[in-house]
Amino acid sequence: MKVTILGTRGIPNHHGGFEQFAEYFACFLAESGHDVSVYNSSSHPYKKQIYKGVKIIHCFDPEEKIGTVGQFIYDFNCILDLRKRNNDIILQLGYTSSSIWWRLIPKKPILITNMDGLEWKRSKYTRPIQHFLKFAEKLAVKSSDYLISDSEGIKSYLKDEFCKTSKYIAYGAKPFNNPNKDVLSSYNLKAFDFDMLVARLEPENNIEVILEGVAIAKDKRPFLVIGKHDSNKFGEYLKQKFSINKNIKFLGGIYDIEILNNLRYFSNIYFHGHSVGGTNPSLLEAMASKSLIVAHDNEFNKAILKDNAFYFKDSRDVNKALNTLSKKDNLEKVDACYKDICQLFSWEKINNDYLEFFNSCLKF
Repeated sequence: MKVTILGTRGIPNHHGGFEQFAEYFACFLAESGHDVSVYNSSSHPYKKQIYKGVKIIHCFDPEEKIGTVGQFIYDFNCILDLRKRNNDIILQLGYTSSSIWWRLIPKKPILITNMDGLEWKRSKYTRPIQHFLKFAEKLAVKSSDYLISDSEGIKSYLKDEFCKTSKYIAYGAKPFNNPNKDVLSSYNLKAFDFDMLVARLEPENNIEVILEGVAIAKDKRPFLVIGKHDSNKFGEYLKQKFSINKNIKFLGGIYDIEILNNLRYFSNIYFHGHSVGGTNPSLLEAMASKSLIVAHDNEFNKAILKDNAFYFKDSRDVNKALNTLSKKDNLEKVDACYKDICQLFSWEKINNDYLEFFNSCLKF
Protein backbone atom coordinates (compact mmCIF):
# COMPACT_ATOMS: atom_id res chain seq x y z
CA MET A 1 0.00 0.00 0.00
CA LYS A 2 0.98 3.64 -0.42
CA VAL A 3 0.82 5.61 2.83
CA THR A 4 1.65 9.22 3.69
CA ILE A 5 1.96 10.46 7.27
CA LEU A 6 0.72 14.00 7.90
CA GLY A 7 0.82 16.14 11.03
CA THR A 8 4.32 15.88 12.49
CA ARG A 9 7.44 18.04 12.38
CA GLY A 10 9.18 15.11 10.72
CA ILE A 11 11.57 12.24 11.24
CA PRO A 12 13.96 11.25 12.70
CA ASN A 13 12.37 12.44 15.93
CA HIS A 14 13.58 15.78 17.26
CA HIS A 15 10.37 16.90 18.90
CA GLY A 16 7.93 14.58 20.66
CA GLY A 17 5.59 11.61 20.79
CA PHE A 18 3.95 11.75 17.37
CA GLU A 19 7.33 12.19 15.73
CA GLN A 20 8.68 9.18 17.62
CA PHE A 21 5.72 7.07 16.52
CA ALA A 22 5.96 8.33 12.92
CA GLU A 23 9.62 7.32 12.82
CA TYR A 24 9.07 3.80 14.14
CA PHE A 25 5.90 3.09 12.15
CA ALA A 26 7.11 4.59 8.87
CA CYS A 27 10.35 2.59 9.04
CA PHE A 28 8.35 -0.55 9.85
CA LEU A 29 6.12 0.01 6.81
CA ALA A 30 9.15 0.60 4.57
CA GLU A 31 10.85 -2.56 5.86
CA SER A 32 7.61 -4.45 5.16
CA GLY A 33 7.73 -3.39 1.52
CA HIS A 34 5.17 -0.59 1.54
CA ASP A 35 5.57 2.81 -0.12
CA VAL A 36 5.59 5.31 2.75
CA SER A 37 6.24 9.06 2.94
CA VAL A 38 6.49 11.48 5.86
CA TYR A 39 6.25 15.26 5.74
CA ASN A 40 9.16 17.12 7.34
CA SER A 41 9.20 20.75 8.40
CA SER A 42 11.75 22.92 6.57
CA SER A 43 13.23 23.68 10.02
CA HIS A 44 13.91 19.98 10.67
CA PRO A 45 17.66 19.25 10.81
CA TYR A 46 17.36 16.17 8.58
CA LYS A 47 17.59 17.40 4.98
CA LYS A 48 17.90 14.21 2.94
CA GLN A 49 15.16 12.73 0.75
CA ILE A 50 15.19 9.20 2.21
CA TYR A 51 15.40 8.01 5.81
CA LYS A 52 15.73 4.24 6.31
CA GLY A 53 13.62 3.56 3.23
CA VAL A 54 11.03 6.23 4.05
CA LYS A 55 10.50 9.06 1.55
CA ILE A 56 10.89 12.47 3.18
CA ILE A 57 8.83 15.35 1.75
CA HIS A 58 10.19 18.71 2.89
CA CYS A 59 7.64 21.55 3.17
CA PHE A 60 8.09 25.20 4.08
CA ASP A 61 7.38 25.92 7.75
CA PRO A 62 7.61 29.53 9.01
CA GLU A 63 6.80 28.73 12.66
CA GLU A 64 10.27 29.71 13.92
CA LYS A 65 9.82 33.18 12.41
CA ILE A 66 6.13 33.94 12.98
CA GLY A 67 5.11 31.64 15.84
CA THR A 68 2.18 29.27 16.18
CA VAL A 69 0.34 30.49 13.09
CA GLY A 70 3.26 29.03 11.14
CA GLN A 71 1.97 25.53 12.00
CA PHE A 72 -1.18 26.23 10.01
CA ILE A 73 0.86 27.40 7.03
CA TYR A 74 3.09 24.33 7.25
CA ASP A 75 0.09 21.97 7.30
CA PHE A 76 -1.48 23.93 4.42
CA ASN A 77 1.70 23.44 2.38
CA CYS A 78 1.76 19.73 3.23
CA ILE A 79 -1.87 19.28 2.14
CA LEU A 80 -1.29 21.15 -1.13
CA ASP A 81 1.56 18.75 -1.85
CA LEU A 82 -0.59 15.81 -0.76
CA ARG A 83 -3.07 16.63 -3.53
CA LYS A 84 -0.38 15.84 -6.11
CA ARG A 85 0.19 12.31 -4.82
CA ASN A 86 -1.73 9.10 -5.28
CA ASN A 87 -2.11 7.49 -1.84
CA ASP A 88 -4.11 4.57 -0.54
CA ILE A 89 -4.08 5.89 3.04
CA ILE A 90 -3.34 9.23 4.67
CA LEU A 91 -2.48 8.88 8.36
CA GLN A 92 -3.12 12.18 10.11
CA LEU A 93 -1.46 12.49 13.52
CA GLY A 94 -3.38 15.07 15.49
CA TYR A 95 -5.67 17.73 14.10
CA THR A 96 -4.84 21.09 15.72
CA SER A 97 -3.51 22.93 12.67
CA SER A 98 -4.59 20.65 9.82
CA SER A 99 -8.33 20.19 10.37
CA ILE A 100 -9.28 23.65 9.06
CA TRP A 101 -7.91 22.59 5.66
CA TRP A 102 -9.97 19.39 5.59
CA ARG A 103 -11.83 20.35 2.40
CA LEU A 104 -8.47 20.42 0.58
CA ILE A 105 -7.45 16.91 1.62
CA PRO A 106 -7.88 14.57 -1.37
CA LYS A 107 -11.01 12.41 -1.07
CA LYS A 108 -9.84 9.26 -2.84
CA PRO A 109 -7.37 8.03 -0.19
CA ILE A 110 -8.70 6.77 3.14
CA LEU A 111 -8.11 9.40 5.83
CA ILE A 112 -7.31 7.88 9.23
CA THR A 113 -6.80 10.31 12.12
CA ASN A 114 -5.13 9.61 15.45
CA MET A 115 -7.05 12.03 17.66
CA ASP A 116 -4.27 12.53 20.24
CA GLY A 117 -5.38 13.83 23.66
CA LEU A 118 -7.94 16.43 24.65
CA GLU A 119 -6.01 19.38 23.24
CA TRP A 120 -8.67 21.94 24.15
CA LYS A 121 -8.19 21.12 27.84
CA ARG A 122 -4.57 22.26 27.89
CA SER A 123 -4.27 25.10 30.41
CA LYS A 124 -1.57 26.88 28.41
CA TYR A 125 -4.23 27.95 25.90
CA THR A 126 -6.45 30.99 26.31
CA ARG A 127 -10.23 30.55 26.29
CA PRO A 128 -10.62 31.61 22.61
CA ILE A 129 -7.92 29.12 21.55
CA GLN A 130 -9.58 26.38 23.60
CA HIS A 131 -12.86 27.10 21.77
CA PHE A 132 -11.04 26.89 18.44
CA LEU A 133 -9.43 23.56 19.39
CA LYS A 134 -12.83 22.16 20.32
CA PHE A 135 -14.07 23.26 16.88
CA ALA A 136 -10.98 21.74 15.21
CA GLU A 137 -11.61 18.47 17.04
CA LYS A 138 -15.16 18.40 15.66
CA LEU A 139 -13.86 19.05 12.12
CA ALA A 140 -11.34 16.23 12.42
CA VAL A 141 -14.00 13.78 13.57
CA LYS A 142 -16.33 14.87 10.74
CA SER A 143 -13.75 14.72 7.96
CA SER A 144 -11.97 11.46 8.84
CA ASP A 145 -12.97 8.10 7.44
CA TYR A 146 -11.64 6.28 10.49
CA LEU A 147 -10.45 7.37 13.94
CA ILE A 148 -7.74 5.97 16.19
CA SER A 149 -7.65 6.55 19.95
CA ASP A 150 -4.43 6.04 21.84
CA SER A 151 -6.23 5.38 25.12
CA GLU A 152 -9.49 3.82 26.25
CA GLY A 153 -10.37 7.17 27.85
CA ILE A 154 -10.17 8.98 24.51
CA LYS A 155 -12.15 6.18 22.86
CA SER A 156 -14.94 6.62 25.41
CA TYR A 157 -14.85 10.40 25.03
CA LEU A 158 -15.27 10.22 21.23
CA LYS A 159 -18.16 7.79 21.65
CA ASP A 160 -19.91 9.96 24.24
CA GLU A 161 -19.20 13.34 22.61
CA PHE A 162 -19.62 12.53 18.92
CA CYS A 163 -21.26 9.07 18.81
CA LYS A 164 -18.21 7.95 16.82
CA THR A 165 -16.44 4.64 17.17
CA SER A 166 -12.66 4.57 17.09
CA LYS A 167 -9.98 1.92 17.07
CA TYR A 168 -7.93 1.77 20.26
CA ILE A 169 -4.22 1.43 19.51
CA ALA A 170 -1.76 2.67 22.11
CA TYR A 171 1.74 4.01 21.59
CA GLY A 172 4.66 1.65 21.86
CA ALA A 173 8.07 1.42 23.50
CA LYS A 174 11.18 -0.70 23.12
CA PRO A 175 12.16 -2.80 26.14
CA PHE A 176 15.49 -1.55 27.47
CA ASN A 177 17.95 -4.30 28.32
CA ASN A 178 21.45 -2.81 28.17
CA PRO A 179 22.08 -0.39 31.06
CA ASN A 180 25.39 1.43 30.99
CA LYS A 181 26.56 3.29 34.10
CA ASP A 182 29.08 5.28 32.07
CA VAL A 183 26.24 7.61 31.02
CA LEU A 184 25.92 8.79 34.62
CA SER A 185 29.44 10.20 34.80
CA SER A 186 28.58 12.84 32.18
CA TYR A 187 25.96 14.24 34.58
CA ASN A 188 27.89 13.65 37.83
CA LEU A 189 25.26 11.22 39.09
CA LYS A 190 25.30 8.07 41.21
CA ALA A 191 23.15 5.06 40.36
CA PHE A 192 19.73 5.09 42.07
CA ASP A 193 20.62 8.27 43.96
CA PHE A 194 18.67 10.79 41.86
CA ASP A 195 15.08 11.40 40.76
CA MET A 196 13.77 12.80 37.48
CA LEU A 197 11.02 13.68 35.03
CA VAL A 198 10.86 13.92 31.24
CA ALA A 199 8.17 16.19 29.78
CA ARG A 200 7.34 19.23 27.75
CA LEU A 201 7.46 22.10 30.22
CA GLU A 202 3.76 22.95 30.16
CA PRO A 203 1.34 23.64 33.05
CA GLU A 204 -0.91 20.60 32.49
CA ASN A 205 2.09 18.30 32.98
CA ASN A 206 2.12 19.27 36.68
CA ILE A 207 5.83 20.03 36.67
CA GLU A 208 5.45 22.96 39.04
CA VAL A 209 3.55 20.74 41.49
CA ILE A 210 6.29 18.10 41.29
CA LEU A 211 9.10 20.62 41.77
CA GLU A 212 7.31 22.22 44.73
CA GLY A 213 7.36 18.79 46.33
CA VAL A 214 11.05 18.40 45.49
CA ALA A 215 11.86 21.79 46.99
CA ILE A 216 10.44 20.86 50.41
CA ALA A 217 11.72 17.27 50.52
CA LYS A 218 14.18 16.41 53.29
CA ASP A 219 16.42 14.39 51.02
CA LYS A 220 18.21 16.69 48.56
CA ARG A 221 19.05 14.08 45.94
CA PRO A 222 19.67 15.53 42.48
CA PHE A 223 16.43 15.98 40.55
CA LEU A 224 16.66 16.07 36.76
CA VAL A 225 14.16 18.06 34.68
CA ILE A 226 14.46 16.96 31.06
CA GLY A 227 12.57 19.05 28.51
CA LYS A 228 13.10 22.21 26.50
CA HIS A 229 13.15 25.24 28.77
CA ASP A 230 14.69 27.81 26.45
CA SER A 231 12.22 29.60 24.14
CA ASN A 232 9.51 28.38 26.49
CA LYS A 233 7.98 30.99 28.82
CA PHE A 234 6.71 28.48 31.33
CA GLY A 235 10.02 26.64 31.25
CA GLU A 236 11.93 29.84 31.93
CA TYR A 237 9.48 30.67 34.73
CA LEU A 238 10.10 27.28 36.35
CA LYS A 239 13.85 27.60 36.00
CA GLN A 240 13.77 31.01 37.66
CA LYS A 241 11.34 29.97 40.43
CA PHE A 242 13.45 26.98 41.48
CA SER A 243 16.88 28.53 40.87
CA ILE A 244 17.62 28.54 44.62
CA ASN A 245 17.14 24.76 44.77
CA LYS A 246 20.56 23.60 43.67
CA ASN A 247 19.57 19.94 43.53
CA ILE A 248 17.01 20.70 40.77
CA LYS A 249 18.87 20.53 37.48
CA PHE A 250 17.26 21.71 34.22
CA LEU A 251 19.01 19.70 31.51
CA GLY A 252 16.97 20.89 28.52
CA GLY A 253 15.74 18.52 25.83
CA ILE A 254 17.56 15.19 25.42
CA TYR A 255 16.64 13.16 22.34
CA ASP A 256 19.28 10.44 22.43
CA ILE A 257 17.13 7.48 23.46
CA GLU A 258 20.10 5.57 24.92
CA ILE A 259 20.94 8.44 27.26
CA LEU A 260 17.30 8.83 28.29
CA ASN A 261 16.85 5.11 28.88
CA ASN A 262 19.95 4.90 31.06
CA LEU A 263 18.95 7.93 33.12
CA ARG A 264 15.49 6.46 33.65
CA TYR A 265 16.88 3.02 34.49
CA PHE A 266 19.35 4.33 37.08
CA SER A 267 16.94 6.84 38.66
CA ASN A 268 15.40 6.21 42.06
CA ILE A 269 11.95 7.67 41.23
CA TYR A 270 10.58 8.75 37.86
CA PHE A 271 7.75 11.30 38.07
CA HIS A 272 5.10 11.50 35.37
CA GLY A 273 2.79 14.49 35.66
CA HIS A 274 0.86 14.41 32.38
CA SER A 275 -2.87 14.92 32.88
CA VAL A 276 -4.47 15.71 29.49
CA GLY A 277 -5.45 12.47 27.83
CA GLY A 278 -3.86 9.82 25.72
CA THR A 279 -1.14 7.25 26.22
CA ASN A 280 1.96 9.37 26.70
CA PRO A 281 5.10 8.01 25.00
CA SER A 282 7.45 9.13 27.76
CA LEU A 283 5.41 7.11 30.28
CA LEU A 284 5.76 3.93 28.21
CA GLU A 285 9.48 4.57 27.77
CA ALA A 286 9.84 4.92 31.54
CA MET A 287 8.06 1.60 32.02
CA ALA A 288 10.30 0.04 29.36
CA SER A 289 13.38 1.39 31.15
CA LYS A 290 12.41 -0.28 34.42
CA SER A 291 11.69 2.95 36.28
CA LEU A 292 9.84 3.19 39.57
CA ILE A 293 7.02 5.52 38.57
CA VAL A 294 5.07 8.06 40.60
CA ALA A 295 2.35 9.41 38.30
CA HIS A 296 -0.32 12.08 38.45
CA ASP A 297 -3.57 10.55 39.69
CA ASN A 298 -5.89 10.52 36.66
CA GLU A 299 -7.80 7.97 34.57
CA PHE A 300 -5.38 8.06 31.64
CA ASN A 301 -2.30 7.21 33.69
CA LYS A 302 -4.14 4.63 35.79
CA ALA A 303 -5.41 2.87 32.67
CA ILE A 304 -1.79 2.18 31.69
CA LEU A 305 -0.06 1.75 35.04
CA LYS A 306 -2.87 0.12 37.06
CA ASP A 307 -1.50 -0.89 40.48
CA ASN A 308 2.08 -0.98 39.27
CA ALA A 309 2.94 2.59 40.25
CA PHE A 310 2.39 5.17 42.97
CA TYR A 311 0.25 8.29 42.40
CA PHE A 312 0.23 11.93 43.48
CA LYS A 313 -2.39 14.67 43.53
CA ASP A 314 -0.41 17.55 45.01
CA SER A 315 3.07 18.61 46.15
CA ARG A 316 2.57 16.98 49.55
CA ASP A 317 2.16 13.61 47.86
CA VAL A 318 5.33 14.27 45.86
CA ASN A 319 7.19 15.20 49.02
CA LYS A 320 6.00 12.02 50.75
CA ALA A 321 7.10 9.86 47.80
CA LEU A 322 10.57 11.41 47.77
CA ASN A 323 10.99 10.89 51.51
CA THR A 324 9.66 7.33 51.71
CA LEU A 325 10.02 5.45 48.41
CA SER A 326 13.01 3.70 46.94
CA LYS A 327 13.29 1.68 43.78
CA LYS A 328 15.02 -1.28 45.44
CA ASP A 329 12.01 -1.76 47.75
CA ASN A 330 9.46 -1.77 44.92
CA LEU A 331 10.96 -3.99 42.24
CA GLU A 332 7.71 -5.95 41.87
CA LYS A 333 6.00 -2.83 40.49
CA VAL A 334 8.98 -2.10 38.22
CA ASP A 335 8.95 -5.66 36.86
CA ALA A 336 5.18 -5.61 36.31
CA CYS A 337 5.42 -2.42 34.24
CA TYR A 338 8.23 -3.90 32.17
CA LYS A 339 6.20 -7.06 31.57
CA ASP A 340 3.27 -4.96 30.31
CA ILE A 341 5.58 -3.22 27.84
CA CYS A 342 6.73 -6.56 26.44
CA GLN A 343 3.22 -7.99 26.19
CA LEU A 344 0.97 -4.98 25.48
CA PHE A 345 3.01 -2.01 24.29
CA SER A 346 5.95 -3.29 22.28
CA TRP A 347 6.55 -1.46 19.02
CA GLU A 348 6.27 -4.75 17.19
CA LYS A 349 2.73 -5.18 18.50
CA ILE A 350 1.70 -1.54 17.95
CA ASN A 351 3.10 -1.42 14.41
CA ASN A 352 1.33 -4.66 13.51
CA ASP A 353 -1.91 -3.42 15.07
CA TYR A 354 -1.76 -0.34 12.84
CA LEU A 355 -0.96 -2.38 9.76
CA GLU A 356 -3.78 -4.82 10.48
CA PHE A 357 -6.19 -1.89 10.93
CA PHE A 358 -5.02 -0.33 7.65
CA ASN A 359 -5.62 -3.61 5.83
CA SER A 360 -9.13 -3.89 7.31
CA CYS A 361 -9.93 -0.30 6.25
CA LEU A 362 -8.84 -1.01 2.66
CA LYS A 363 -11.10 -4.05 2.42
CA PHE A 364 -14.29 -1.99 2.78
